[in-house]
Amino acid sequence: MTENSVKLSRRKRTAIRKGFGGTVFDVINHALLIIVALMCLLPFLHVMAMSLSSNGAVISQRVLFWPVELSIEGYRMVVADQSMMRSLLLTVIITAAFTLMGMVLTVFAAYPLTKKELKGRGAIAFMFMFTMYFSGGLIPDFLLMNDLGIFNTLWSLVLPLAFSAYNIIIMRSFIEASIPVSLEEAAFLDGASYWGVLFRVVIPLSKPVLATLCLFFAVGRWNAYGDALYYIKSSNLYPLQLKLYYLMGMATDSANLAEGGSASYVTGEVVKATCVMFATLPIIILYPFLQRYFVTGIMIGAVKG
Repeated sequence: MTENSVKLSRRKRTAIRKGFGGTVFDVINHALLIIVALMCLLPFLHVMAMSLSSNGAVISQRVLFWPVELSIEGYRMVVADQSMMRSLLLTVIITAAFTLMGMVLTVFAAYPLTKKELKGRGAIAFMFMFTMYFSGGLIPDFLLMNDLGIFNTLWSLVLPLAFSAYNIIIMRSFIEASIPVSLEEAAFLDGASYWGVLFRVVIPLSKPVLATLCLFFAVGRWNAYGDALYYIKSSNLYPLQLKLYYLMGMATDSANLAEGGSASYVTGEVVKATCVMFATLPIIILYPFLQRYFVTGIMIGAVKG
């Protein structure tokens, strides 16, 4: 056997070993991803199946991941509840106002921080980042809401969290990594101002990250209930998640008071599952329309070169 044949044989064996190792890695990687996906999907399917099952099927614990004795009585109860529909409308309004205000603050704060000619931008960026690690705490926040006169109003759910230092950092990093300075300089040479560059160059080229941040703001506000629990006392102003929080507690109390699995327990479990689906479905419906921008916004700027 010649020397060339020996080298070729070694290369083939090395390629086979690498190919085998790559195949094993792919199999393990896919298996782990499938397990994680099932951990997220199966609880959701179980809750959905409970919301679409009859009371008897739920109390007998025959419902797993598929509805048993199909019934939409729980959804009828939720839709017929005027307070629930009012909470849904309030949550939509709060989420829309919060997302709009948050995006305006994020863009107007991130774009100037990308300009080297901005004096003190390092100190400003430090002050923004400082708020990510230190805060006044719950009691000072509560006193501040009261002193500002927005306690027990919808503004207490919009104003405090609309500023996000984390989202500002993401927006600034995206602009610095993905929008060439030469492009902005060309716009300046054509007579554009900073406002013109922002609205005609930066924002149109930042659609992926803008969609990503919109999703962050909207999902975060939609799922939040802690601030409403502290700042909202009027039941007419309960957002959907806080309403769900109290309904879940009422259903649990009914379950504890029920004897031998009575109808109160069953109704409570069905209502809880239905309310969870009622609060989750809007985000699930919205996400597919933003998924493409979401993935692109996460990946762009990860590799620069």
